[in-house]
This record gives sequence, C-alpha cells and structure tokens, in this order.
Amino acid sequence: MSSVRNNFAARTVRVKAPGKINVSFRVGPLRPDGYHAVASLYLAVSLYEEVTATSTSASGVTVSIKGCSTAEAQRSGIPLDERNLAVRAALLMADVTERTTGVHLEITKRVPVSGGMGGGSADAAATLLACDALWDSGLAREELAHLAVELGADVPFALLGGAAVGLGVGELLTPALAPSPLHWVLVQADFGLSTPEVFGQLDRLRLASGAEPLDPGQVDPAVLQALRAGDAQALAPVLGNDLQPASLALAPQLAEVLDHGKQHGALASIVSGSGPTIALLAADEASASGLAQRLVAAGSSAQAVHGPVHGAKLVSDLVH
Repeated sequence: MSSVRNNFAARTVRVKAPGKINVSFRVGPLRPDGYHAVASLYLAVSLYEEVTATSTSASGVTVSIKGCSTAEAQRSGIPLDERNLAVRAALLMADVTERTTGVHLEITKRVPVSGGMGGGSADAAATLLACDALWDSGLAREELAHLAVELGADVPFALLGGAAVGLGVGELLTPALAPSPLHWVLVQADFGLSTPEVFGQLDRLRLASGAEPLDPGQVDPAVLQALRAGDAQALAPVLGNDLQPASLALAPQLAEVLDHGKQHGALASIVSGSGPTIALLAADEASASGLAQRLVAAGSSAQAVHGPVHGAKLVSDLVH
C-alpha cells in the first residue's frame, strides 16, 4: 500500500461554469411529483463558479470553499457534505466510471449563495465535467447532460450555457438564438432565499387570491424575438418572473432595490429566479458599467455582467 501511495501522482482539473438569469419565468401548477411546471428563458451570464478537482489516493469525495473555513462555509449556508450538489455530482460520476480515485473539490464561489442564479447548479455542472476529465470517463456532453438532470433542474443549463428555453421543470432545454450580448447589472443581497420556500409562497399567494395557475406553455415569443435581435429596448417591457411577487412577499425590501435600479438608469429590473439577486437590464456595455458604478457609490453590491456566455468549460488539466 505504501508503494502505491508513493507512486501516486495527483491530477488537478479546473472547470468554470456560469450563473444564470431567468429572462422570462412562467410557473404553472404543482405537478404530482411535487415540482412546478415552468417555461423559462435561461441566459448564462459572465459570473462564474470555479471547481478545482484533485485526485486523491484515499477514496471518497471531500469539498472545501476557497477562502472559507468550514465554519464560515456553514454559516454562509453552504453544506460540505452530500447535501452539496457538487459532492453529489462527483459521487454520481464515481458510480458511472470504471476508473476512479478519490477526489477533493475546491469551489471558488462568485455567484451569490441562495441568490436565484443557480450557483449550486453551476458547481454541479463544473464538477461533472471536471470528474469526466479527471477519471478519463470519455462521456459525451449529451451523456453528461442526462446525468445533470438527476442532480437538479438548472444543472443541465449550466452545462449547456448560452441561451435556452427550459420546459418541464426547466430541464427540457432548447437552445435559443442570441447572437449579440445583452448587458446587465446584478445587485446582490446580504441574505439568501430558499427556492422551495419561494415556490411555496407563490402557491399560498395564488390560493389566497383564488387564481388558478395555467400550464405555462411556451416562453413569450416577444422575449425570443428581442433576444434574437439583441435589442435591450424591446426586451425591457417583456421581462417577466412569476416568482417575483412571492420573493417580494418574503423580502419586501427588494421592491426598493427594483425601483432604485430604474431610478439610476436601468431599462428594466427583475428578481432573478427565486431571488434575492436583482437583475437590471442596461442599454449597452457602457450603460451597464455606469449603472453599476452609480449603485456601488450609493452603497449597493452591484456588478456589471453580460450574456449569453458559454457553459461549463475546462480551464486547465495538470498532473503533479
């Protein structure tokens, strides 16, 4: 055993994967499986999670968050066990590949935790690609996408990237044409919102109002047309998120952030996914940069991004 360990050469694979904005998010009725039918227009944006996967001589999967102690990660709401989607992704890859070592995952967090931008899903997508390379499993992207569905509705899109219509619970993806970048400013909150809690609040609001949710069908064609044209002015009035009223009911202070963004020059403002991150649409790159600067000067945590961008991508692969 000692000679095996002495001859062990660690390999490190680094992958990045993007967070997302739901440019349009229609939510239908609760399905028998406990999930909601949705029709979403996903847009991958230039805010990336990064996963560094290093093979270990000991079996199993371990995880750490770069720059955070275990206690700090837990206080931030990031589990370091099998509740973490990246750990589950590595365990899933270990099940389907024949040649595995152990693996340590180091995650660099940039997408807000519980922020409605799919950061955990990006971690999982990056881990699938990293472990595929680390263990030379040779799976095609389509095969990785099938595994991604088992991990969560947003994981397949983090793998695909770009822009896509998501149906079902969001996992049935059809790429959407978006040849020109759109520019956004993300305003991060200093707290998170639980996605299941936001969906539950939506159900309660609908029940209280007597509204009967309809099947979401398809994404509004006007959204797809504006995306194809790269026309921010046309996109602004057709942005929509059925979860937004529920997010605002749970975190009323977000309404002020939405208004603040428009007052500082955003074409439109929207809660990203289940929130609490706010996405502000800008006319162009210069407008986004100026808007972010004004919001930061006013005390907000704001960052300019653009999209669409590529999905999970191998950054480096080293043996040491």
